[in-house]
Amino acid sequence: MPDVARPKFLYYGHSTVGVQLLDGQTVLIDPWVEGNPMCPESLYEFDKIDAFLITHAHMDHMGDAVELARRHQPKKVVASFEICNWLGSKGVENLAPMGLGGSQNVLGLEVTMVRADHSSGIIEDAGEQPGGEIFDGGVASGYCVRTAEGFCFYHAGDTAVFSDMKLIAELYRPTLGFVPVGDLFTMGPREAALACKFLGLEQAVPIHFGTFPVLTGTPAEFRSQVATLGIDCSVVELAPGDTL
Repeated sequence: MPDVARPKFLYYGHSTVGVQLLDGQTVLIDPWVEGNPMCPESLYEFDKIDAFLITHAHMDHMGDAVELARRHQPKKVVASFEICNWLGSKGVENLAPMGLGGSQNVLGLEVTMVRADHSSGIIEDAGEQPGGEIFDGGVASGYCVRTAEGFCFYHAGDTAVFSDMKLIAELYRPTLGFVPVGDLFTMGPREAALACKFLGLEQAVPIHFGTFPVLTGTPAEFRSQVATLGIDCSVVELAPGDTL
């Protein structure tokens, strides 16, 4: 595909990504900011948030969803039916539930919810300690997002590598992907590199690494594994606060 105009992406750390569209509207993927130890304090405040995309229910992906939704009243909050039901019980409005394989229009974007191999429980009132009541968050997911200009990007959420990523490539042809590399709870660098091969990505941004000591996978090792596989994919490492 010829070069097309792309949105501007702002990395908040961990898996949180802000997307500024060409018309000035903003999307926040996996809203975890103030509780996110990787996020600079200077990024805690937003002028506005027009939409959320939430991949799954874990606190390190939606920990600030309720508070940010109350402050900014996004036009659409996209997540699984179960997450939307839970958010609605907390007073969040403009919910736009969907399921795997489905697509919907969000701010003029074609947003498709795609498979992720992960869990998605909501732990209520557990704080930093194990315990608390666990609510069903539905299935974990990723998103393929196509802009009006024809540019498609992929946010994998938390996932293992799976061979049906080849179907994501065949159906949606994303050229840019945000892929977890931290290992233990998601893909590590080796698996993430194979995911890039399956997806046919031209650019890959490593996410979900370094936030906690147990997330030992690194962008450097990811880049090395991509090179080992001989994949024509550029690894773009972003520090929190960097833009692409």
